[in-house]
Amino acid sequence: MKKYLNILNKCPLFFGIADDDLLRMLGCLGAVVEVFDKKYTIFAEGSRSKYVGIILSGSAQVVQLDFYGNRSIIQNVGATELFGEAFACAEVESLPVSVIANEPCEVMFIDCGHILHTCQNGCGFHHQLIFNLMKALAKKSLQFHERIAVTSKRTTREKLLAYLNAQSKYFNCNSFVINFDRQELADYLEVDRSGLSAEISKLRKEGIIDCHKNRFVLL
Repeated sequence: MKKYLNILNKCPLFFGIADDDLLRMLGCLGAVVEVFDKKYTIFAEGSRSKYVGIILSGSAQVVQLDFYGNRSIIQNVGATELFGEAFACAEVESLPVSVIANEPCEVMFIDCGHILHTCQNGCGFHHQLIFNLMKALAKKSLQFHERIAVTSKRTTREKLLAYLNAQSKYFNCNSFVINFDRQELADYLEVDRSGLSAEISKLRKEGIIDCHKNRFVLL
């Protein structure tokens, strides 16, 4: 596990935990690492999840399909980020989403029960781990509320501008690169791709935005 320390030190789940303690903790928690190919389903919708996943390299997407097969991208998950923690903590019987590798990736899995229930060793840093998990859950809740604020807009134009304004605030700059291609952006905004492309063209002609591939500028 030593080779992953640089990544794990940046993971919010392990904030404030020294390297030696972290290595001992991973053994105590029974952490395991698996490698997945691009497009591999890491978590399948409908299954029961008890694991917290940590992306060590590569990236994945949290997606949801409706009855007709239309895809919604809930979240992109990159290196050092968590996924599945809310569902694992809630002990849901059936996952409402799938997690799919966006590219080849390495993922660390930890049984959430081992996090929430202190072990017999009485590790002093376990309380910090639980605090970090609760903080990560709170942050994830805020991110979902921000997404709802975007997708609840009535038109494609309103959704796109709300999303771009949110990204501008996040990067604190009017020029930024998003981590979606056009189809993925349409899936995230829950709109038709052709309609999205048409709105982007209109906004460019009106001098409201400029863009090249996944780089956008608010003018």
